[in-house]
Amino acid sequence: METIPADPAPQPRAIDSRAAFVAGLQQSLSSALTHRARAMFWVDADFADWPLDDALWLQQLVDWLRLPQRRLVLLAAEPEALRLRSRFMACYGLWTHAIGVQATAAEDIPGLPCLLLAERTVGLQVQDKRHWRGELSVEPARLREWSERVDGLLQRSEPALPFTILGL
Repeated sequence: METIPADPAPQPRAIDSRAAFVAGLQQSLSSALTHRARAMFWVDADFADWPLDDALWLQQLVDWLRLPQRRLVLLAAEPEALRLRSRFMACYGLWTHAIGVQATAAEDIPGLPCLLLAERTVGLQVQDKRHWRGELSVEPARLREWSERVDGLLQRSEPALPFTILGL
């Protein structure tokens, strides 16, 4: 029997540091698991600032992926940079049926947001990574706005980062 953590009740708040960003990512992932969000979208140029090699973060991601019919889509300007994240790639290899990686269209790269969006649950966006300015939101109108932006970006993207295993 699966254990669903207690509702972390994400509160809308400003992101004002890298530590607040990472805490917001953790809270967003917890909320996606608690509220059983069917899909998550992660958008970033290269995911260099995301805790993709953190064992606890990845375990929580796997707990979410184990729920039925879950889909995680990563959209990146430089998806090959993910290959440097060994723990994430190990997870990706086991969950390629539930994780998709897309390469951003060249014309979208300059305005690519840093965003985590858990379908109809919570979203986190950093508008200025240099000064770590952004927001965590649960407001339906804001989530819809971000969802429409992600949808437009995905329509112009292409599949990337195939995970292949040699041998039979």
